[in-house]
Amino acid sequence: MPFKRPHFNPTPLYPVAAIVLAATIFTVDTITKLEIAIPVFYTAVILIAARFCNRLGILLTGLACIGLIFVSDLLTPDSSLAGVINTAISILAIAATAALVLRVKANEQEAYEARAQLSHVARVTTLGELAASIAHEVNQPLTATVINSNASLRWLSAEPPNLAEARQAIENIRRDTERAAGVVARVRALAKRAPMPKSPLDINEVIGEILMLSASEIRQHQIALSVDLRPGLGRITGDSVQLGQVILNLIVNAIDAMETNPPGERQLTIRSGDGAGGVVVEVSDTGPGLDADAVKHLFNAFYTTKTSGLGLGLTISRTIIESHGGQISATPREPHGATFTFTLPAIRNGA
Repeated sequence: MPFKRPHFNPTPLYPVAAIVLAATIFTVDTITKLEIAIPVFYTAVILIAARFCNRLGILLTGLACIGLIFVSDLLTPDSSLAGVINTAISILAIAATAALVLRVKANEQEAYEARAQLSHVARVTTLGELAASIAHEVNQPLTATVINSNASLRWLSAEPPNLAEARQAIENIRRDTERAAGVVARVRALAKRAPMPKSPLDINEVIGEILMLSASEIRQHQIALSVDLRPGLGRITGDSVQLGQVILNLIVNAIDAMETNPPGERQLTIRSGDGAGGVVVEVSDTGPGLDADAVKHLFNAFYTTKTSGLGLGLTISRTIIESHGGQISATPREPHGATFTFTLPAIRNGA
């Protein structure tokens, strides 16, 4: 899921080119007496159709091309052996090309579904690592709700009832239950297997939601958190769940990288801002850093610097960012540590 689904190019150039080419081939095949299999060139029409048609469209295009061959043969009867052979060769070529294109389309869909499933597994695995922290984030507002419930009962039981204090306690209950519900909603969104549709969103809001999920984990590891989110950033078009997965993965990686640091030397910095390529997000840590070999292979599948890592998180993160039209990179941080940066194109004004 988290990936670019196979899609069809909406530009009108390809349909027009396919129609013009098919008409040209049909005309040349009908009005000329060349002893060559001109209809073989219908295979080019099928290849062009693959750029904008789904599997059914490709099948219909192949059948239409074969139909044009028979119409041309009816208009220019040719009972010679060469004519029959040319027709047979052309039909076989069209059928083979259509079959290959259909197979490629099927492979693209299967690859998309496999990557989507892999991304879901990685996302749920990351949530599993944060299970204790997430439980703490939910437990805090629930505990506060119990305390405020008891307080409101006491205020109402007083003689005379203190309605102002009771009202405030009930308002606190409402606020805490909304907070707990928000945590649960974010976890459910990240755990869903189905991809979310891309829509305009504020990357700072996505970062804020992920920070709420990981806040307890950051505190538990005694990490000093520095957040610098520039207000008024341009909105981007994206899947908030997928982008949240990337940010969560970078934060968890940073926490793991600083595990051996003394508590006073654990600094996690998250920034957002404008860049030449759009909206820029940086996640930096003060861990042991990255050597040149690690930077070169960091985003390769199954490459990991962790003793218990699978080496898939950063690979999936890169695929997600690239499917959103962006780029992600890693650089050493001075005097030690690492900085992961990704850029996403902002929505242009008036777009």
